[in-house]
Amino acid sequence: MPEPNLFQIFIGRLNKFDIRYMVTGAVASIIYGEPRLTHDIDLVVELNHGNTDKIIEAFPAAEFYCPPIEIIKLETRRPLRGHFNLIHHETGFKADIYIVGEDKLHHWAMSNRKTFDMAGEQIWLAPPEYVILRKLEYFSEGGSEKHLRDIAGMIEISSDKIDFDRLHEKIQAYGL
Repeated sequence: MPEPNLFQIFIGRLNKFDIRYMVTGAVASIIYGEPRLTHDIDLVVELNHGNTDKIIEAFPAAEFYCPPIEIIKLETRRPLRGHFNLIHHETGFKADIYIVGEDKLHHWAMSNRKTFDMAGEQIWLAPPEYVILRKLEYFSEGGSEKHLRDIAGMIEISSDKIDFDRLHEKIQAYGL
């Protein structure tokens, strides 16, 4: 029996419960660039007061650590940087959930996300420009050199998928 992977554990449930999301962070940079080890997945998710119960249904306490609904609702009310974690008990795999909120870059990326098929599962992926911008942002906030390595790998492998004019425009707009 094959070991479960991040996509099976988290993405399948988001798709099943019709929760809009996009994969970003290390997993997205691996898909667009160079492989490296990671045991977590970063997801930007559209949550509001009308659909927070879906998260609790999708990630039941018997299988996952999921914060109480009150915490999830509190995070959805934050205009920027709303965030919580999900942890799969059996594997220890973690999903960092970032809520779209009023973040303009999240909104732009959600409207430009890409879809692809992986082992029969539809995966929604953040556009490469968004992944690069967020990695530049995390690096500028004192983040690890791994963000720059991820960006270099993405440019080397997927330069044909990157709109460099748009990327430059967004880098200027966000002061990165």
